[in-house]
Amino acid sequence: MSKYWSKMAMQTDPYVPGEQIDQTGIIKLNTNENPYPPSPHVVNAIRHEMDRKLQLYPSPTVDALRETIADRYQLMKENVFVGNGSDEVLGFSFMAFFDQEKKIRFPAITYSFYPVYAKLFDIPYEEISLTRDFTIPVDAFFQSEGGVIFPNPNAPTSIYLELEHIIEIIGNNPDQVVIVDEAYIDFAGGGSAATLIDTYDNLLVVQTMSKSRSLAGLRIGFALGNADLIEGLTRIKNSFNSYTLDRLAIAGAEAAINDNDYFLQTTEKVVQTRNWVITKLKKSGFTVLPSQTNFIFISHYKLQAEWLYEKLKDNGVLVRHFNKIPIENYLRITIGTDEDMNIFFRKLNEVIANKQVSTP
Repeated sequence: MSKYWSKMAMQTDPYVPGEQIDQTGIIKLNTNENPYPPSPHVVNAIRHEMDRKLQLYPSPTVDALRETIADRYQLMKENVFVGNGSDEVLGFSFMAFFDQEKKIRFPAITYSFYPVYAKLFDIPYEEISLTRDFTIPVDAFFQSEGGVIFPNPNAPTSIYLELEHIIEIIGNNPDQVVIVDEAYIDFAGGGSAATLIDTYDNLLVVQTMSKSRSLAGLRIGFALGNADLIEGLTRIKNSFNSYTLDRLAIAGAEAAINDNDYFLQTTEKVVQTRNWVITKLKKSGFTVLPSQTNFIFISHYKLQAEWLYEKLKDNGVLVRHFNKIPIENYLRITIGTDEDMNIFFRKLNEVIANKQVSTP
C-alpha cells in the first residue's frame, strides 16, 4: 500500500475480471463473451467511420445512437443514456442515485462489481441472501432505505426473475430507485423490464452490447429510464468525461442495433447450444441451475468445483470459479460454439476418467 494513495484508493477492493489468456489452443468459457462475431454491418460501419473525422471529438450527447436504441425499445431519446460499457453506466448510477447516508440492497450472490462500487463511493449496503434454490427473495427487497440493484437474469446463478416480481419490488420502493441490470436479458425467455419504464418513474434498466450483440471489444452500455433519471446520469457523466464513447464504437453500436435479423440468429444459436449442453451435463451427473443466460452454473455431488476448474485449465479450457460460500462448489461456464462445447465435453470426460483411474 503506497503512502501516496488517497483514502479512496486505500479503501477500495477492486473487481477481479475473468482470466484473459492470450494464447492459441485455449477454449475460453470464463468471461461470457459471445462466441460469434458481430454483424458484418458493424465491421463495415467501423471501416467507413475510420475514413472520416477521427481527428475530431465524437458527439458528447450521442443523439443518433440514443435515437436508434430508443426506437428498438419504443421509447424516446430522452429515455436513453449510453456509456463506455455497462460497468461505467452502473458506476454512474451508483453516484447518481445512491446516497452515503442510506443503505442500499442487492443480492449476496450477484455481480461482484456492486460491492466494489458501494465501497468506492462509501455507500452503505445490505446483502440479501438468496433462497435455497438460488432465487431472489422478492419481499426482502421491499422498502429499502436507499435503493435496490440486482441483475436479471442474476449472475452468476443464471436464474431469471419474472416481471411480476420485479413490479412488486418497484412498487414497494416508490421513493427509491430500483436498478435492474439486464446484461443477459436477450438470452432469456421472459421479457425485459424496459417495458415497465413508462409506468414506473423509479425504474432504471441497464443493458450492454457486449453479450448478445457480440461487441465486448467496443465497450458499449446503456440505461433506459424516465427522462429525470437519464438527466441524473448525464450530470454525473459530464462531471467526469464528456466523451465516453469514441466514433468507432458509436458507428458499430448503431449498425449492431439496426441488424436485428443477425442479432436474433446468433442469440438463438447460443440458446440452442445452451439447452443441449444442459441436457448432456445432467446426464453426466451434474446439477445445472435453470439458465436464461449465455452461461450455465453447475455443480457435481462428487467432484470439487475448484479441482475441476484447475484440471480444465491445465487442459486448455478456461471456466470461472468463485471461492465464496455458498457457491464454492459451482462453476460458471460460458456457452461457446457447438465446436467449443464438444471440446469442453471431451476435456471434461478426460479429466474425470483420469481421476477415476488414479483413485485407489
